[in-house]
Amino acid sequence: MAIKNVSVNVTINGEERCAEVEPRTLLVHYIRDELGLTGTHIGCDTSQCGACSVLVDGEVVKSCTLLAVQADGTEITTVEGIGQVDRLHPIQQSFWEKHGLQCGYCTPGVMIAAIGLLKQNPNPSDEEIREGLEGVICRCTGYQFIVEAVKHAAQLMKESEKQLVGEEH
Repeated sequence: MAIKNVSVNVTINGEERCAEVEPRTLLVHYIRDELGLTGTHIGCDTSQCGACSVLVDGEVVKSCTLLAVQADGTEITTVEGIGQVDRLHPIQQSFWEKHGLQCGYCTPGVMIAAIGLLKQNPNPSDEEIREGLEGVICRCTGYQFIVEAVKHAAQLMKESEKQLVGEEH
C-alpha cells in the first residue's frame, strides 16, 4: 500500500510556501529538499548537533526532530531569513566581526540558537551564552569566538534598539 502524500503549508522567511510530502518527512528535509532552502544543515539526524536549528513560531527547534506535517500552518525562520547581504542581522554581523565561525557547518544552527537565546535574555553572561548554546555542537572552535560573537550581537541589538527609541522622540 502506497503512502499518500500530504500538503504542508508554512510561512517561511516571510513567504507562504506549500509542498506535497510523505507524512514521515522530517521538517529539515521539507525545508531543504522541497523548499530549496539549504542553509539549514543536516548534521547528525539524531538531534544531537543542532546544525538543523530553525525558528518555528519564534521558538528554536531542531528541525530533524519534527515532522513537516507537524509544522503545517506555522511561521518558520531559517538562516536565510534572518538578514540580507546588504543588511545583516546583528548576529550575522557579529559572527563576521568576531570570527565566530570556522568551517561554517554549524553556523546556521548556532546563529538561530543565539537569536532564540537573545530573545529570552538580551544581556546574557558568558556562562548563560554557553548554556543557551548547549544544544549546538561546533567541532572546529573552542566556542570562545562564538561566545564573543553572541555578546557582541547583544550589544549591537541594544544599540539598534536605542536608535529606534531615539527616532520615535
